[in-house]
Amino acid sequence: MSKPNIPNLRTWPRNLSTSHGGGLSTSQYGGMSTSQYGGASTSQYGGLSTSQYGGMSTSQYGGLSTSQYGGLSTSQYGGLSTSQYGGLSTSQYGGLSTSQGGGMSTSSSNIYTSNIPPWPYFLKILEEKGYDRAVEMIKNHLPDFLWPENYFR
Repeated sequence: MSKPNIPNLRTWPRNLSTSHGGGLSTSQYGGMSTSQYGGASTSQYGGLSTSQYGGMSTSQYGGLSTSQYGGLSTSQYGGLSTSQYGGLSTSQYGGLSTSQGGGMSTSSSNIYTSNIPPWPYFLKILEEKGYDRAVEMIKNHLPDFLWPENYFR
């Protein structure tokens, strides 16, 4: 089974690569880019945008949505799902996987993408909402410089 192509689902690089286009890259199209459409942009369709499809949006397909494919969804492909391709999955292409294509990969090819806001922001929101199990799982895989208490100093 392969990850589905979902119309209207906006995603941004969310792995741990600092290379161009990687999840920690601040260059255009990078996961931490604040330029238009960037993974840390607050403009429409950006990773920190609250508008429809944005990373901080609670509407369908948004990074903080609890509906199918949403960042706070526990259903298959959701940001809080432990099933294959889920945000809390350690299997290949999962959000917590260190293998190429995974969310904790440092590889500059086959970049993991997700509709969630950047990791530090996502973790902060999960902590505020009381998703303690998810926070613990992510922190067990995410470098500590990206933990909210370190990142937002």
